[in-house]
Amino acid sequence: MPPGERGATRIADRVFSKIASRAAREALDTAPDTPRQSSGRGADPKVAITVRRPPDRDGTNGEARVRVIVDLPYPCDIGARCGAVRARVSSRLWELAGLRARQVTVEVRRLHVGTSDGRRVTR
Repeated sequence: MPPGERGATRIADRVFSKIASRAAREALDTAPDTPRQSSGRGADPKVAITVRRPPDRDGTNGEARVRVIVDLPYPCDIGARCGAVRARVSSRLWELAGLRARQVTVEVRRLHVGTSDGRRVTR
């Protein structure tokens, strides 16, 4: 049966949010400047997605705006971390769900500073 005659799968908005949240966590966990002495990784990223156009029947041409809220360790290159999150979220949404993120906004909620005794201080 040709693709145009088959049924379509509709992906719920919460699935897009989970993909984006997981992608943000992957970007943060693999950053080269992650402090090795850091205790804990902060809260999981929070994601809000506004789907402007759902993907077509063939799983492409979807469009959305994404807002990601993250906690970061300090010190780190905040700009590079935010850029990595933006890039990873955008690419994973496209690869896995056919959703092009036209705008990915990354907001830093907290910076976590490690102390010499291994505790984490939130600023």
